[in-house]
Amino acid sequence: MTALDWIVLAGTTFAIIAWGLWRTRGAETTSSYLHGGYEMRWQTIGLSVMATQASAITFLSLPGQAYEDGMRFVQFYFGLPIAMVLISKYFIPIYYKLRVITAYEYLESRFDLKTRQLAAALFLVQRGLSTGITIYAPAIILSAVLGWPLEPTIVAIGGIVILYTVAGGSKAVSQTQKQQMIVMLGGMAVAAVVIVMHLPKHVSFGAAVDLAGAFGRMNIVSFSFDIKDRYNVWSGVTGGLFLSLSYFGTDQSQVGRYLTGRSITESRLGLLFNGVVKIPMQFLILSVGVLVFVFYQFTAPPIVFNEPLLRQVQATPQAAAMTVLEADWQRLQRDKLLDVDRFLAARAASDKPGKDRAREALRADALRAETLRQSAKTLIRKAVPGAETKDADYIFITFVTHYLPSGLVGLLVAVIIAAALGSTASELNGLGSTTTVDLYRRLRRSELSDAHTLRASKLFTVLWGLLALGFALFASLLDNLIQAVNILGSIFYGTVLGIFMVAFFLRRIRGTAVFWAAVVSQATVALLFAFTAIGFLWYNVIGCAGVMLLGWIFEQRRDPPEDRITELA
Repeated sequence: MTALDWIVLAGTTFAIIAWGLWRTRGAETTSSYLHGGYEMRWQTIGLSVMATQASAITFLSLPGQAYEDGMRFVQFYFGLPIAMVLISKYFIPIYYKLRVITAYEYLESRFDLKTRQLAAALFLVQRGLSTGITIYAPAIILSAVLGWPLEPTIVAIGGIVILYTVAGGSKAVSQTQKQQMIVMLGGMAVAAVVIVMHLPKHVSFGAAVDLAGAFGRMNIVSFSFDIKDRYNVWSGVTGGLFLSLSYFGTDQSQVGRYLTGRSITESRLGLLFNGVVKIPMQFLILSVGVLVFVFYQFTAPPIVFNEPLLRQVQATPQAAAMTVLEADWQRLQRDKLLDVDRFLAARAASDKPGKDRAREALRADALRAETLRQSAKTLIRKAVPGAETKDADYIFITFVTHYLPSGLVGLLVAVIIAAALGSTASELNGLGSTTTVDLYRRLRRSELSDAHTLRASKLFTVLWGLLALGFALFASLLDNLIQAVNILGSIFYGTVLGIFMVAFFLRRIRGTAVFWAAVVSQATVALLFAFTAIGFLWYNVIGCAGVMLLGWIFEQRRDPPEDRITELA
């Protein structure tokens, strides 16, 4: 990066953090620290909710996801608006009526302590692991592409977010996220415009979209039903709905964002704003990935986007074989460019038969390209044993560093770091709040002073931050990172959502029945993940339905009194 890039990066990051800390100075009570004193307006809530979900993984992985697989990932969010309406109608009024700090407090009043703590524990395990991924993801990509040392990059990102999360609490998180979200959306919009400007002059935006469709990248909606298919309308509207209900309705990193609202109306408006804006935002980010794909039809991309790994191969005996593959790759790019020109000429002449023939040639070129890429990855694994060759998460940042002008590179890197800080801060705040309220304060026999509770909250936030840093330092790159986080969440979210659904809608089912139903359902989902190929979105449906069904069965078959079952447990 140039000096201008560093100035933009440092200035943007520092300004956001300083603004948040200044606006939230003096948060010295447990109330102001854990939930911001119930002062947030709906605009801040909506942007904070979006920023919590839009981690750095979103801005690194989604463009790469679209580059390789097209737009179909957007179907993942089709159930989200419905979830926002349901949470606004049923969840929020109950949380406000009880004035809970965490979502899990309600479960003790509805069921019992063990059910509350089971749900809290599932959240802590899932969110604690995923927090490590949200720190690790941007660090490893930035380290590889920009040449930064990995471990210091991880520590720097983690250290900054721990510092301002502990210093300002929930209110600081919300205030900084508002600014971070503006930077993120603005940066991606600018990136989209710049990519279009980098296309050849004879290629209009419409022609670029049509060309992406010829390669199968405009696959926005699929109505085909396949339980192994991760992304289609049915998995999005059902599995995506259940995942969104669980994430936004029961995950403390999100619940803690909208419970800071000054009223039920403000919280509802914030969530509904997220439901309206989220799909267009994800569509924009995926579109950036598709545009990068179109750009690389006119400018030859590297055979593997993890270029530091390619350089490692050049120092091994496999260097000559890689040189041969790269020569084949360049010849393919030249052939493909001729087919692209034929497609665009047929399009301009409204020559449908010619356009169809060119489309078939482009699909054949794409298959040849994928074959060469797989050969290169096989060669890399032979040359560098243990190397991770999945490179989708490197695609967008590689384009940014190679083709965007000075200053804009710093802005896009600032977008990635802002996303990492924003989502991680919410997660640490949720982890610290849940540990303090649902475990530490609840299990202490003596009454705790406000000052004691505040110190405990800050300490637990620091401890979770250090645990997340430790996980990030020892993690390894997982498939596509955006999918890794969603898979991890889906393993746990369905069970937690099932507990809350029983609490809200199945009033005759009591604590012991739902507790054991949750244990069995969680074990079932874990086994399905380990031994089947079911699309991960369906885990949310299975976990939730399992808790509700088994809870009803266990309640019906309850023979000895419930207090006796509790004693035996």
